[in-house]
Amino acid sequence: MSGAPLPTDPDAGFAPLPRRETLTSQLAKTLGERITAGEYAAGSKLPTEQELVEAFGVSRTVVREAISLLKAGGMVTTRQGVGVFVTQAETARPFRVEEARLDVLREVIAVVELRIGVEAEGASLAAQRRTEADLAALAAATAELERCIDEGRDAIAADLAFHRTIAEATGNRHFTNLFNYLGALVIPRTRVQTFQLFPTSPQDYLKRINAEHRMILDAIARSDADSARAAMRLHLTGSRERLRAAAARQEA
Repeated sequence: MSGAPLPTDPDAGFAPLPRRETLTSQLAKTLGERITAGEYAAGSKLPTEQELVEAFGVSRTVVREAISLLKAGGMVTTRQGVGVFVTQAETARPFRVEEARLDVLREVIAVVELRIGVEAEGASLAAQRRTEADLAALAAATAELERCIDEGRDAIAADLAFHRTIAEATGNRHFTNLFNYLGALVIPRTRVQTFQLFPTSPQDYLKRINAEHRMILDAIARSDADSARAAMRLHLTGSRERLRAAAARQEA
């Protein structure tokens, strides 16, 4: 099966790649959009490496790295000695958060909304399945966050530990795997200068966060699934609303 034809006229759809992002990410994004739009149909062969080099004015290394990104996203597959092919439409593509976009506050808010759906139910399951070891780990995380506040230290690790322990306490490896995939992305202030966005002091902000953590811990300790779900939803919804307010101030 031959590859889709490459237009040479810039008006036909190919223009020099902008330099705001890496050439690799730009090329991967452009090709991905063409695949999604159906310009490269499922099962069809992509243009050859040399054709892509000539069409986009990039190096072979950039082309190869862009293809690797598309492979990682499940959009294409390679056949040794034959070429690169678009995966079949029914093939499930791995879930992926575009890390580069998390520098935009609105994208951070979108990730928090994802967390609300996943972690609220996770807290409910944790309340039903938690062990004494889980409770001890949650208590240790809240105590460590409190020490960080008092000593003026960074509290991100303690915050992460609290949420990771809840994911583990569900007893469902998929909750833990998703949390580990998101990693530091689940804590907004690792991507956004949160303390500069909110009118409160860093200490006041963290005290509020830890107070919400303790409400979640108390519900899980009581094995109260509904209260744990509600407390986690309140906690993350509060984070979302604070970020929304900060975004509105930025855009004003």
